[in-house]
Amino acid sequence: MRTGVALIAAAAAAWGGKLTFDDRVELTRGLMAEYATVKQFLPRSKKPLPYNATGEYDKKKWEEVGKEFGPAARVGDLVQITKVTLDDDRIVIELNGGLKGGRKWYERIEVGMGGRTSPIQTGNTAAPGGTTIAVLFGKPIEPMKAAAVKKILAPVLDFEKRSATELYSESLPPEIQKAIKEKKAREGMDRDQVLLALGRPEHKSRETKDGLDLEDWVYGKPPGRIVFVTFHGNKVVKVKEAYAGLGAEAAVGP
Repeated sequence: MRTGVALIAAAAAAWGGKLTFDDRVELTRGLMAEYATVKQFLPRSKKPLPYNATGEYDKKKWEEVGKEFGPAARVGDLVQITKVTLDDDRIVIELNGGLKGGRKWYERIEVGMGGRTSPIQTGNTAAPGGTTIAVLFGKPIEPMKAAAVKKILAPVLDFEKRSATELYSESLPPEIQKAIKEKKAREGMDRDQVLLALGRPEHKSRETKDGLDLEDWVYGKPPGRIVFVTFHGNKVVKVKEAYAGLGAEAAVGP
């Protein structure tokens, strides 16, 4: 406990900006050791990943860094803030021990009372690695609380710990989100998205047509409405509805 207080005090003292000492302590304390669920791909990086306080960042640049150093975390992974550095115009946040971190940071965390401790257990998936994000304000930081910083980071980190399925759905194009909410399949969806919309099919079949390997997922049983979802590779290329016993069918477009 004393070590934690000392770290908070040291980080707060290092800040020469407009915040009061109490503001700086509250900000550091409110961020240190907090957990978040990843909403966007996070790459491992030698240098802090630049992230504007407006919530904007260069997604392509992050992807390029990821190709060089690999992923720190993917959508749905659980990460923890392991270090907070306060500068005049930026807040540098280390996740999972930074570049050299990984699963071990998570496995070492213990909680307890009365001198006895035990490892934390959770159903979330711990991220495979660590990284660092620099929240850039472009000017001396005005007084703010930890909750405001979490809101700034909301496009990439969810501190409310919602399910991985919810986070994945929110990352999809609007038309795909709409189809999933309406429990419909549409052309352009991949297999995971169809599973979210319709669940597992009643039956699967494969055929080769015009040189293409196709796979049909069939939903529903006669008599009644039957939906055929046709895949080429991982993408839906056709959706057809048939009504058994009524002699009618319809192709469903985007």
